[in-house]
Amino acid sequence: MMFDEVLHVAILSALIFLARICDVTLGTMRIAFIARGHRFLAPLVGFFEVLIWLIALRQIMQNLTNAVFYVSYAGGFAAGTFVGLWVEERMAIGSRIIRVITRQDARELIETLREADYGVTSIDAEGAEGRVHLLFSVIKRQDIAKFIEIVDKHAPRAFYSIEDVRSVSEGVFPAHVSFVGRGGRSLLRMFSKRR
Repeated sequence: MMFDEVLHVAILSALIFLARICDVTLGTMRIAFIARGHRFLAPLVGFFEVLIWLIALRQIMQNLTNAVFYVSYAGGFAAGTFVGLWVEERMAIGSRIIRVITRQDARELIETLREADYGVTSIDAEGAEGRVHLLFSVIKRQDIAKFIEIVDKHAPRAFYSIEDVRSVSEGVFPAHVSFVGRGGRSLLRMFSKRR
């Protein structure tokens, strides 16, 4: 009898833990979709997020006397936050604006970025320590590492900042295959490690 009770608590704890990971991960994705203006995906993800949350909460409410379930619930929330951030990072949805400020001649950097199919707008400006070159580029989030690699190679002492962009009307971007599966690629691509 004791073994059956322990097994029941262990299985139910694991299910609550996994349910919380799922619903918090979905919550993170929902927030990311809202921030990027995906008005149809956000409510759909939200539906499943709340459905899973209700199932986990029901199990907690039915077993209020066992502290193990509280720990499973809280631990699942913490793990779900980590997993949600990891998934959102792998999805790399959206665009970013990068501002690069360099004191050195930026012609070679601009040329290299444009050869890599990045749109670049450059302005000569005045900084705290004299003349600088200010570059702006709106890029896909999945291209940040490659863009920064080019900047570091051609202007290693440059200052840069990166910000979210909610929407872009048009621009110059390197060609990519959509994560929904065109050209033989699948949704699994969004989980592969990017370089």
